[in-house]
Amino acid sequence: MKNYNPKNEPTDSIQRKSIKPVICYPVETLLPAKMDIYFNARKNLKKVNEFIIPAKDAICFKVPKGHFFRIFCESGPQVGDLNLWNADNLKEKFYSGKTRALHGTHLSTGDRLWSSFPYLRPIATITHDTLDWYGFDDDGGSVHDVIGTRCDPYTEKMLSGNEYHFCCHSNLIRALAHFQNISFEEAEIFVHDVLNVFMCTGFTKDTHQYFMKASPVRPGDYIEFFSEIDIIAGLSSCPGGDCSEKHSSDEANCYPLRIEVYSCIEKELENWVSPEVSTYNGKHKL
Repeated sequence: MKNYNPKNEPTDSIQRKSIKPVICYPVETLLPAKMDIYFNARKNLKKVNEFIIPAKDAICFKVPKGHFFRIFCESGPQVGDLNLWNADNLKEKFYSGKTRALHGTHLSTGDRLWSSFPYLRPIATITHDTLDWYGFDDDGGSVHDVIGTRCDPYTEKMLSGNEYHFCCHSNLIRALAHFQNISFEEAEIFVHDVLNVFMCTGFTKDTHQYFMKASPVRPGDYIEFFSEIDIIAGLSSCPGGDCSEKHSSDEANCYPLRIEVYSCIEKELENWVSPEVSTYNGKHKL
């Protein structure tokens, strides 16, 4: 937090502060997600796979392009940390920062999850969210954020002095290493900032610090995605449980999460095309 020092205030401070903000990335020119196609396709879904993510652990699973997957609250309020990769190229991964810049701090139905440079394309689209009723509360909190980075053992060590091995960062490393049959060291470079599924977060109004509060999720709630490309997804059941008190410890009540993967009737996707990677020429010069 920046400290306010009235001694440094210039005479035109009010004028400078009163300048109206400008949206950094106007999205009117973006090709919109074809939600009508997704909504029609999801009317006739067939479950083809199911996974359980154990409490305070993570797994990776594959979702073919043109399929849907849902993350369910299983048996108690629980948040999850989601990573996404191109199944054929782990270097192309979910880019939470650019997703946040395009769609805002919290995501819901119709928002898209974008991939990292130099690819920059939507790799998944949110097609249903049973928590879309929540909106923003009086504290400025909302659900499914792309603000937080994921709990990790490095920050935990720095702040508390403790070594805790079931942070979401470590969970995702183990899951990806196992799924790809690579070492922890190789896997760690691919683990990235997350979509905090079901987590309720915001910034405090006084110090503007990142906060969490008890998630409103309940058993049966889910968020649903459409896979725009072949993806590997990694999901960690956060050691913070519903994040009502703290994370990166064994103190919170934690629960499993459930994943369901669905196919749809092929003809429903006749007018859908998997997005291409960025057409920027990559020269970075005139």
